[in-house]
Amino acid sequence: MDFDRKRWVQDMIRPGRKRPLPVLSFPGIQITGHTVEETVGNSQLQAECMKAIADRFDMAAVLGLMDLSVEAEAFGSPVRYSSQEVPTVTAAIIQEEEEAEALQVPEVGAGRTGECLEGIRKIAEVTEDRPVFAGMIGPYSLAGRLLDMTEIMILCYEEPEMVETVLEKVTGFLCDYARAFKEAGAHGIVMAEPAAGLLSPGLFREFSVPYVKRICQAAEEAGLVMIYHNCGMVEPLLGDIADIPAHGYSFGNAVNMETVLKQMPADRLVLGNIDPVGILRSGTPEAVKHAVTELLETCGKYDNFLLSSGCDIPPVTPLENLQAFFDAAETFYGKA
Repeated sequence: MDFDRKRWVQDMIRPGRKRPLPVLSFPGIQITGHTVEETVGNSQLQAECMKAIADRFDMAAVLGLMDLSVEAEAFGSPVRYSSQEVPTVTAAIIQEEEEAEALQVPEVGAGRTGECLEGIRKIAEVTEDRPVFAGMIGPYSLAGRLLDMTEIMILCYEEPEMVETVLEKVTGFLCDYARAFKEAGAHGIVMAEPAAGLLSPGLFREFSVPYVKRICQAAEEAGLVMIYHNCGMVEPLLGDIADIPAHGYSFGNAVNMETVLKQMPADRLVLGNIDPVGILRSGTPEAVKHAVTELLETCGKYDNFLLSSGCDIPPVTPLENLQAFFDAAETFYGKA
């Protein structure tokens, strides 16, 4: 499809009815009849899963699978698979400075990154009515999986050079990965950097922001929309997040959405933040409708607000709850 990213962002900010953009892809397995494990390793099943969601729900874009183990696995991390849960990294692969120095940067396409690229290619070929956004991990969150999430926090203080060595390597890979998604037909990227939400403002500025900016620049040069996602308790970090040159920012249910909106640039999208587990997965359709309506009544007056989930929606989330999410949005904008 012909796609003008500047016009798309402007259209999303323009007052009027807005199509939601939740982090929604994995529940498509309930429609395709395949397991998570089968889907994440097969580009055709990934494309079918994305198409199933796009056909059923009126989203602002088609979203690739948000599987934050893919890039770490390409670097050599062990991963646990399951039929109904998103894969997870099970152990660190770097303990010493020498191992950080010796870490080999994989070719883009290694491991399941090749399946993810091909899945985006296949869905982009059959999607004409909206853009296709790929999902990928952010640099600090990837480094944390390679070093261990708890250990990297300590290393930021005790061995910052070791952390920086890993960050340099993963950032180069992620820049190339973003460019490859563009070549595969993606129109944008949703980059998840949740682990950075645990950092203090000073560490955030040192160990996440500069590397995220480099990936944003690579996406900008490739002509991609970049949406930055951080579902942590990021209110102390909002000033620094606003300095990241993304086209949109996606936040989790740990923050007050109106507080966030007041501090973010009005000319960029701000997405959030219905609880994906407590409300969407575990709630009732009535609870979903109430939460969506309440959020839109508070934040719908901000033209740059786009209704979303606070994080990736779990694979087994009831489809009737997801329908209630979209129906509540349609009802709100129909009355506006």
